[in-house]
Amino acid sequence: MLRIATLSSLVLLSVGLRPAQDPAAAQNPEPSPELERLVATLAEQEVKLDASRGIVSIPVDIDVRDDLLEYLLVGPSGAAHESVFVTPVKPSVLNAALIALGAAPGTNAIWKPKSPPPSEIELRAGAPAYDVQVPQGDGFFLYAGWKRGEEVFFFRIEDLIRNLGTGQSMTRHQWVYLGSRMVESGRKGHEHEQQFAADLYQNLISVAFFSDGYPLLTGALPECVDQHVWMANAWLLPERGTRVSLFLARKRIDRLPVDLEAWLPAVATAKPPGPAGGK
Repeated sequence: MLRIATLSSLVLLSVGLRPAQDPAAAQNPEPSPELERLVATLAEQEVKLDASRGIVSIPVDIDVRDDLLEYLLVGPSGAAHESVFVTPVKPSVLNAALIALGAAPGTNAIWKPKSPPPSEIELRAGAPAYDVQVPQGDGFFLYAGWKRGEEVFFFRIEDLIRNLGTGQSMTRHQWVYLGSRMVESGRKGHEHEQQFAADLYQNLISVAFFSDGYPLLTGALPECVDQHVWMANAWLLPERGTRVSLFLARKRIDRLPVDLEAWLPAVATAKPPGPAGGK
């Protein structure tokens, strides 16, 4: 368990290492002692950071493959029944790594009542009562990867998600960084104690829009307003419970750098299906 004091120091160190705030360091190919300490501390929490390339990687386990999705990534106590991946990494630790890469919180989705409002008849026919402004601002490109034998599998996250409304994979885009926020814990006797919302609710990356703004990142497409059209492209994913790596990158990656392939977990070869009608 990461101590609170250690976590606070980690976040402060991450803020101090933001590239935008330290242009001299950005031109220096040699990592500073502070950066080396941050990388080592994050590694102890299973977070791999390549600051020079702007890449963070964490271990995730495949969870929902054949049901509707509202989240891409949650923690063990999050909405795992609605998420492709579950991670053991503490949300605030991942957030410290994202801050170290210069991430600045964007704007969550905004619901605006239509003017003039639709009639009762139009509402019953399915007309929306609100116009929704999609999340905007800074963000990351997301990827998943693993090895099977000598083969390397490396996918844009959107290629692993399908839109039931269009019959196609999710449109590739930059996921907007929200950074979660502080909320009151609500524990009896500690009602005014502040806690990081993503740590409390354990929902790290949402596919659909949520007005509370608790996740670290959110999908940012107009169609993400619909919570009932997203499913995994299960035929591309290993079996449920398989550990793979999730990558969050500041820039698009056409191919995973060869030296980062060591970050990929090995996945067992899929078992061939049994004979028809057999057990």
